[in-house]
Amino acid sequence: MVNAPRRPLASAQEVADYLGVPIKTLYGWKQKGTGPRLMKVGKHLKARWSDVETWLDQQSQDKGAAA
Repeated sequence: MVNAPRRPLASAQEVADYLGVPIKTLYGWKQKGTGPRLMKVGKHLKARWSDVETWLDQQSQDKGAAA
């Protein structure tokens, strides 16, 4: 079995920039458990890009269901 190369983890700032929200919003979402999954790596918050994309897809589905 051949493992595909992993993409580098995203910093919290990169995720905030990608989503177009202030970093404080991302931190608030983490506290509430409503934002994309973030993990501590040492003293830094990081995210897998796949988790960010999955969360973003879920937000689109949630909005469609509410309409």
